[in-house]
Amino acid sequence: MNGVPEFEFRTSSACKYDPNDRRCVEVATNVPGRVAVRSTVTGRTVEFMAVEWTDFLSGAKLGEFDLSA
Repeated sequence: MNGVPEFEFRTSSACKYDPNDRRCVEVATNVPGRVAVRSTVTGRTVEFMAVEWTDFLSGAKLGEFDLSA
């Protein structure tokens, strides 16, 4: 055992399973100070510091990343 906790991923309840389109993201927040986001299609994982994730969510809720038509 190396003492480094592993990420425990969960899928958003907003993600509906469709056998023809399995695109979803999974998020892990169980490791203190870190957040990991993983693609269900590729398995690729991106890690963030907890403060970066909090800032991203705040910006998303304020519409900072909305695309204009």
